[in-house]
Amino acid sequence: LQQSISESEMQEMNAAAVFHRKSMGNIASDFLARRGFISKSSLSTSYIPDIFSKATRHLALTFLALIMAVMVAVPLGVLIYRNMTTGSIIIYLSGLLQTVPSIALLALMIPLFGIGVVPAVVALFLYALLPILRNTLTGLQAVDPKLKQVAEAMGMTHSQQLRWLELPLALPVIVAGIRTAAVINVGTATLAAFIGAGGLGEFIVTGLALNNTSMILRGAIQAALLAVVVEMVFELIQRRITPRYLRARQDET
Repeated sequence: LQQSISESEMQEMNAAAVFHRKSMGNIASDFLARRGFISKSSLSTSYIPDIFSKATRHLALTFLALIMAVMVAVPLGVLIYRNMTTGSIIIYLSGLLQTVPSIALLALMIPLFGIGVVPAVVALFLYALLPILRNTLTGLQAVDPKLKQVAEAMGMTHSQQLRWLELPLALPVIVAGIRTAAVINVGTATLAAFIGAGGLGEFIVTGLALNNTSMILRGAIQAALLAVVVEMVFELIQRRITPRYLRARQDET
């Protein structure tokens, strides 16, 4: 099709998108059918495959960055817990990243990594650090000092206390931080479409460019539903790993 679409044909297709609110898929399919590249009977007007494809990319961006953040933030939180003097500086720096607007952070990644998936994942990774790091530290600090004294009296080393006592008790709080980071990433990942990373944000970006409200809502509603689903899944995981006596205490409060 290179150099085979005339200016008038392109204007006609743009007008169909802007004024007649037709989807780009239908416009392109009609054009290809007129040129004889595809048959009219083979056209599909279903948006489901496109939504599924973009939602899959959206989740891939979100959870790739989330896994990277967990692998960095949890060990870093443990190190800060052992050495609080330098830990406050690290938490302060990670907090500064949260103050940077998400679209600005994505734009700052472009000179370093170009456009596409890599800068989007790096930006989402940086955004996910603080909730996981802070909750890891909070969970470890919230362990009852009496339990630590009992473990020390039993002859446990510091590493054994961390492995068998402190981390298991802090795990529900750590998962709460991961849950917060996941929901933040689902929302922020919609902006990744502005730098060519794909996802449900493509509907929003394209809808804004074409002034197509239905296309904007198609991306916004799906992203909102995805955030709700992720929130519910992590809530179930958090309740599952919370000890029964702590769940009972939380239900009472």
